Amino acid sequence: MGKLEDVKGIGPKSLALLNKMGIYTIDDLVTHYPFRYVYLERTDLTKAENDDHVIIDGKVESTPILMRFKAGLNKMNFRLVTAYGVVGVSIFNRAFMKKELEVGITVTVIGKLDKVKNVITASEIKFESLKDKVKIEPVYHLTNGISNKNINTFINMALLEFGKEITDYIPKKYQEKYNFQTKRMALNIVNNPPDKEKLDESIKRLKYEELFVFMFKINYLKNLKKNSNVGIEKKIDRDKVDKFINGLKFELTGDQKKAVNDILKDMESSYRMNRLLQGDVGSGKTIVSFIAMYANYLAGYQSALMAPTEILAVQHYNNLREILGEGFPVALLTGSTTKKEKDEIYKGLMDGSINMVVGTHALIQDDVKYNNLGLVITDEQHRFGVNQRGNLQNKGIKPDILYMSATPIPRTYALAIYGDMDTSIIKEKPKGRKKIKTYVKKKSEIKDVLTLMLEELKKKHQIYVIAPLIDGADDASSVTDLKDKMELAFGKYFNIDIIHGKMAGRAKDLIMREFEQNKIQILISTTVIEVGVDVPNATTMVIFDADKFGLSTLHQLRGRVGRGEDESKCILVSDSDTKRLSIMEKEDDGFKISEEDFKMRGHGDLFGTKQSGDMEFKLANLKNDYDLLIEAKKDTDEYLSDSTFDPLKLKLLSTLNSNS
Repeated sequence: MGKLEDVKGIGPKSLALLNKMGIYTIDDLVTHYPFRYVYLERTDLTKAENDDHVIIDGKVESTPILMRFKAGLNKMNFRLVTAYGVVGVSIFNRAFMKKELEVGITVTVIGKLDKVKNVITASEIKFESLKDKVKIEPVYHLTNGISNKNINTFINMALLEFGKEITDYIPKKYQEKYNFQTKRMALNIVNNPPDKEKLDESIKRLKYEELFVFMFKINYLKNLKKNSNVGIEKKIDRDKVDKFINGLKFELTGDQKKAVNDILKDMESSYRMNRLLQGDVGSGKTIVSFIAMYANYLAGYQSALMAPTEILAVQHYNNLREILGEGFPVALLTGSTTKKEKDEIYKGLMDGSINMVVGTHALIQDDVKYNNLGLVITDEQHRFGVNQRGNLQNKGIKPDILYMSATPIPRTYALAIYGDMDTSIIKEKPKGRKKIKTYVKKKSEIKDVLTLMLEELKKKHQIYVIAPLIDGADDASSVTDLKDKMELAFGKYFNIDIIHGKMAGRAKDLIMREFEQNKIQILISTTVIEVGVDVPNATTMVIFDADKFGLSTLHQLRGRVGRGEDESKCILVSDSDTKRLSIMEKEDDGFKISEEDFKMRGHGDLFGTKQSGDMEFKLANLKNDYDLLIEAKKDTDEYLSDSTFDPLKLKLLSTLNSNS
């Protein structure tokens, strides 16, 4: 395909502006879709009321009269002959149009009707007629220096000159199945819609193509894993596993027992486990992973558990040692581990004398070599890059893989992200876990919030305070701003500190450790504490500008309290979006909350961090186009199972390494 600068009308200046908009290729240009459409429908002036917004076309009957006022203001008046008679037109600050508004020229006027004076005060004048009853006008995202008309012209020229070279990723079989037009025709229609029906058909066809390409990637990778998924068939003493479970200080929930059984079956099979363990906040995923590590130990293999932060790794390590008791060779490997300790751990992992290791990304350093790594567990797996997770998996020979996530995801989203994994879900909460009381408060009720905080502090409890931003902004609370306010209210008697994502890892770990030891009573933070260490003494969380967060994120944050025996509270402070936030007052099921969030906000950014460019569809929306996604999934399954050679498969495979 030609280059962007080969398109007629795109000179060096336009090229630089297009690049600024993220448009570098002809494909980028023709898929720079309109983000909305304006429907221009001719108004019947005989039925229009006074002050109505009207759209009317006609011929200019009189030479425009220009009047200038002080402060650079001007007004232009002329008469327009329409299908409903002559009407006066006034428009402000468009003096530059005077030369173009010649008598006899056809224009379309958009504005407000003064029925008494028979005058339209125009907001816009277009130098064209409404040939049809309804004209559909595309509206694009722009940058200074490029107009809507410019973009539309560039796209049309590109389609005219290079349209035959555009790759159509929908196989002919499925184009015929759904009666889709060609991609070139669909692109032409979305940029020059003749009517709403054809526009809707073309948008659906282009959405399907995006979803087809995406599900092709998911299903191809899934098949690839299945075909090369020969793993280690492990012999696990189920009686010893049962004895271990019965010896725990608490009883497993039904969901936990089922998840353990799923994992043990995977480990005993000749296939390599590739399982996601998904559970709500506080549902007890970690103990399930510990049971898996114990079973793996019984089978004679090493286990590695990787956590996203050092403090979480330390917590897992301490809990694992407590549950296993004495005599189990468990090591902790993080950035803070001394060189002497590291050398000993490296030796133990290599000769097999250390059977279990818990750590951060330190587990995947080149110096770390395992004797017989058989199980890899990644906690909060979405917080690691694909390469980091892959590096740990590659440390062993076909180890079983268990991912853990505390982020409940709607099934729609899970299909797209985890379509290539088996899934175990833990919904039941352990017995005795108290519900966290949640309240929505307006900023005018801040005194009530501060009083409630003081009551908790007097009981020697600790408090999290959350802000959407690190530094100040006019429209949202920040960590630095809230620290000043909290110091003013409580600084005389209580220790207050801050933590946020821009701080160095060790500094964050130190702050969290001091909070855990109750050296800090009020910790002000961004969402960095969404996943972190358990502090049973922290009983209250106050989230300012709660409307700035997704419900799923709020639920994750809320899960930081309620870890001890005391009753816990979460206060959502906001003056807007209170209807959405009120869901949090009555609902504590993370999966239901995520579904509500999904309905209201779309797939958005449920994790607080973008997953990958692959999830950024230009037209498709996982919430609104779920049925289309399911069709694309079925079709790609069928397409991949057909061994007949098709050159298009090679083109689709080439998208695996791109975000197209």
